[in-house]
Amino acid sequence: MPRVWDVPVQDPTRVRDVRVAAEEAAALAGLDGQRTATASLVATELATNLVRHAQAGQVLIDVVDPPVPREGRPGRAVQISAIDHGPGIADVTGALRDGFSSAGSLGAGLGTCRRLADDFGLHSVPGRGTVALARVGAAADHPEGGDGSPRSLGVHAGGVNVPFAGADHSGDAWSWVRSGDRATLMLADGLGHGIEAARASSAAVEELRHCAGLPPAETLRKLHTALGGTRGAAVAVAQLDTWTGRLRFAGIGNVSARLREGDRWRSLLSRPGIVGVHRPHTVREDEVPWSPDSLLILHTDGLPGRWTPPPDTGQPPADPAVTAAVTVRDAGSPARPVRDDTAVAVLAPIPAEHS
Repeated sequence: MPRVWDVPVQDPTRVRDVRVAAEEAAALAGLDGQRTATASLVATELATNLVRHAQAGQVLIDVVDPPVPREGRPGRAVQISAIDHGPGIADVTGALRDGFSSAGSLGAGLGTCRRLADDFGLHSVPGRGTVALARVGAAADHPEGGDGSPRSLGVHAGGVNVPFAGADHSGDAWSWVRSGDRATLMLADGLGHGIEAARASSAAVEELRHCAGLPPAETLRKLHTALGGTRGAAVAVAQLDTWTGRLRFAGIGNVSARLREGDRWRSLLSRPGIVGVHRPHTVREDEVPWSPDSLLILHTDGLPGRWTPPPDTGQPPADPAVTAAVTVRDAGSPARPVRDDTAVAVLAPIPAEHS
């Protein structure tokens, strides 16, 4: 089940809690001693920077699928996200140099994190705050290059998951799988929250691994059967065929999907129902073109349903998990208390210079 560590960091005493959470996540991911130590150090650096330069923030630690899809069951990585509403960083490039430090910005430690982590992303806007995100996986799980490698699909995905009220388990879960030229991204929201909601979304993740080659509507039918013994879930499934450049989408329940088309955002609609409990007789699939400028955001109802991504979402080209973390930070409102788990999953092209 999705085990997520959500650690509020308001003072130095919480840095140890972040370090312990990273070590527990590394054990869950099956990392060896060296990689566990790396995850622990990166988490400690990010939490320490929150205390020193943002005064307060939160660290989310999760075990996630790799950002580039592999066929079969991939190794998993520890993902560490440090999120704050602090002063932000005026010089992001400079902040990643070793020894860089200035009042009101994150300082030394970010360069170390970028070197040690398998993936590292940083997003900061003065006055809006900062998201720093790192992933640490097993040594053999690093992405490869060349023809036939995972990167040949030209897309990557990522997400963040925030359990309701700091619970140990989130009722939301995201995952993705690959079959040839097709990459399928799924976001599930178990009914309610807590351990039983987590059982439902976990069942969806497990069944998805057997549905990699199926279209979204057929995948939802398979998921409906697999979730029959659970309380059920809202589920959205998006499948990108990179050969034809077409995206197919189908959803049941209250999971929102927004696709960037040029300079506007388009909502992809789900049908009412609960996968595993009440599935509509017919499930409509939307099929839309996918371009190098496209970006797909799926989110559960922990975020406002009427939320619209700002124009700069995902720009400049960012790690999709960073985009997801920024979405969680910016779409929430103190005036609207969160009453459920919150998860965001993002599908984005890999920039040509990185593919």
